[in-house]
Amino acid sequence: MRVGILTYHFPPEPAFVPGSLAEELAARGHEVLVLTGFPDYPGGHVYPGWRQRWHHETHSRGLTVRRVPRYSTGDGGPRGRMASWLSFAASAALVGRRYLAGIDVLYVYQPPATAFASAALLRRLGRVPVMLHVPDLWAGDVPAGTEQDRWRARTRAAILRTYRAAGAVAVTTPSLRDAVVAVGTDPDRVRVVPNWTEERIFQPATASPAASRLIRRGGRCVVMHAGTIGPRQGLETAVRAAAALDSTVDLVLVGSGTEERRVRRLAVELRADNVSFVERRSPLDMPELYAAADYQLVVLRDLPALRGTVPAKLQAALSCGSPVVASTGGDTAALVERARAGLSCPPEDWASLADRFWLAAHIPASARAEMGRRGREAYLRDMSLSAGVDRIEELLREVAAGGIRQDLNHDRLSYNS
Repeated sequence: MRVGILTYHFPPEPAFVPGSLAEELAARGHEVLVLTGFPDYPGGHVYPGWRQRWHHETHSRGLTVRRVPRYSTGDGGPRGRMASWLSFAASAALVGRRYLAGIDVLYVYQPPATAFASAALLRRLGRVPVMLHVPDLWAGDVPAGTEQDRWRARTRAAILRTYRAAGAVAVTTPSLRDAVVAVGTDPDRVRVVPNWTEERIFQPATASPAASRLIRRGGRCVVMHAGTIGPRQGLETAVRAAAALDSTVDLVLVGSGTEERRVRRLAVELRADNVSFVERRSPLDMPELYAAADYQLVVLRDLPALRGTVPAKLQAALSCGSPVVASTGGDTAALVERARAGLSCPPEDWASLADRFWLAAHIPASARAEMGRRGREAYLRDMSLSAGVDRIEELLREVAAGGIRQDLNHDRLSYNS
């Protein structure tokens, strides 16, 4: 097939799913045309060595990547974010009609950032069959508040328009499937395709002496959280749980984020000397850090928009064979429990999490290793790159063969034989 891919982020940004999908489809013999922006995540500034311009294409065997300019000033606020989304939509619509001419099917990796671009581009492309890949609930990325209500409504409208126009919608969790169906999408067109991780990096490893020195301070059980310290995670719960077990567990937070100062202040107020902070590390360092810790912590706040979310750190931990402590609800907890890959408890309940920490510290090393082995088996079977691309390739073939025509002006779908 000749496959177009529309995605807001793409490598060298940490966009493992669209990046590895494009490479794998090209390796399987498909011609792949990627339309994306210039790399600026997470800082909001275009990466050093890159310059935004209109005619920027790179080519490798079976894979072409076209980048278009978008607003990028480092403004992480809602207005700056919306300006970036809308400018990307305009650029993609302007370039996409000619660049993607003759494709058999368009794959759209659609978090909210891509919603306006996909709606605008589909108007220009006409009868091209479309498959959407929805990694998260749209509401999670659009800030609430009186000032933002208008933008939330516009983003939601753009997303729902493309849901209705798609021949198939791939979602990452069963709860997200329910949410997509609940807004009027035909359930027969919605399939669950779990996310994978960057498997060239996240593999079982042995802890180096340097990693052990960074993570371990004594003989206590080490629970490590790797990733964003932000409002979604609610890491105050983990700090309170660790503070209650200062002689039993060390909690190590690797990364940074908007809530880091707040979480640090809480650790000081609680005199939680067993809570330590490690600055953000390269993904290449993470497998050794995982191996140096005893468990990986996955924590999310108790919000409806997050119950259908499986954080990327879970797939990374499972792929590395690391046992998990999950303080979450919904699909993440269900996945950990079904795989028997660790321990779980309700979200935002520090006393329950403290109980899980205590239990984790008293589980024998052999049993922890067995948890990690089961988690890796579950990852390879259900969440790996190979398994995910098999499902997406099948969907792309079905959508391309179906001759689906979308009419975005009237929100209708018709099917040609």
